[in-house]
Amino acid sequence: MRPHVVIIGGGFGGLQAARGLRRSPVDITLIDKRNFHLFQPLLYQVATGGLGPAEIAAPLRSLFRKQRNARVLCAEVVDIDPQACTLTLHDGHTLRWDSLIVAAGAAYHYFGNDEWVQYAPGLKTIEDAQEIRRRVLSALEAAELETDPERQRAWLNFVIVGGGPTGVELAGALAELAHVTVRGEYRAFDPRTARIILLEGAPRLLTAYPEPLSENARQSLQKLGVEVITGALVQQVAPDHVVYKRSEEVFILPTRTVLWAAGVRAASLAQTLAERTGAPTDRMGRIIVQPDLSVPNQERIFVIGDMAHYAHQTGAPLPGVAPVAMQQGQYVARRIRDALQGKPTPPFRYWDKGDMAVIGRKAAVARIGRLRFTGWFAWLMWLFVHLMFLVGFENRLLVFIQWAWNYFTRNRRARLILGDSRSMSAVIDSTPVKETVV
Repeated sequence: MRPHVVIIGGGFGGLQAARGLRRSPVDITLIDKRNFHLFQPLLYQVATGGLGPAEIAAPLRSLFRKQRNARVLCAEVVDIDPQACTLTLHDGHTLRWDSLIVAAGAAYHYFGNDEWVQYAPGLKTIEDAQEIRRRVLSALEAAELETDPERQRAWLNFVIVGGGPTGVELAGALAELAHVTVRGEYRAFDPRTARIILLEGAPRLLTAYPEPLSENARQSLQKLGVEVITGALVQQVAPDHVVYKRSEEVFILPTRTVLWAAGVRAASLAQTLAERTGAPTDRMGRIIVQPDLSVPNQERIFVIGDMAHYAHQTGAPLPGVAPVAMQQGQYVARRIRDALQGKPTPPFRYWDKGDMAVIGRKAAVARIGRLRFTGWFAWLMWLFVHLMFLVGFENRLLVFIQWAWNYFTRNRRARLILGDSRSMSAVIDSTPVKETVV
């Protein structure tokens, strides 16, 4: 029998690992809770109506149709037995593996305040993006119906928590949606009066970027009308307001729409794997892996992507971004190929190609090696790189056409409210919350 390689997760890392073994004498089973690969970096455009879900997703079975040694299972892994080399699926079925690659990703972390989830959705799945889009567009509809000025202002306050790449890109897209795209479409209020407020606990945005790029991003957001508040620590998220502390002052900000982009935590499967193998984890729940990305004392179990804490290269863990996961997936595929041939594999080394974040129309920041780019050129670079990273020619073509249409018309055609928009208009309290400093 040929060795059986099981890959948990059809994201960037899992996809690259499976493709890296396409010519190897192994049988591959890729397991994912969803039947599609999702291009997460563009989720914020689905959330703000710029793209549709199908344009940034590709069916996994279609991607592996011609790879004869791979099959896809749409299932959820609930347990792993490292001694028996088996795993258990949600329906009770078990699979045996010879090599296991765990790339189940991450979820948003609310720092012990899980009750905030219902009021401040994160952005990790297509469902998250559709929920954010529903809340944003429904807030505008509720403001059109509202006759009380204080309540109307609360509907038009959009708060984003977290000043990393996701928060910055979401804030810029939301500002363009409210201040440009829907301008002139409402009669009871001017959408340009909508406030987009970005709260970041650190002293500056994009802390992983060089300070000049961080400052450029802040200035670009402010030109779009985004209120950037750094050093702001969120203390409470409620249905109709947010409480945050800055220096020694506590602020109460009325809002009905809060979006969370502040922190992530490894998927729950990481905790299961740590319990079964005794592997150490960090405070974000990630597995602390060996130099070859294997779990300590488990040379046939590999963890990659957002679930892996790899600090052997610089002393600091690698960031949870797509290029890291892709290179780790390629490395583990090579590691398995070498093992089949009895060859040693050097430790994993990440090649940092740079970072990019888009702020808005013709505005972006990019770092490539020692080079720094901003503005129009960085924006073009961002467009090109993201088009190339998209899986499938059809998706690239559709996204390119949609981006061109959005650029020339400033329209976002995917502004559809899915779900019951009326549920957001329910009266929460007879007295509207006012913006105050405690």
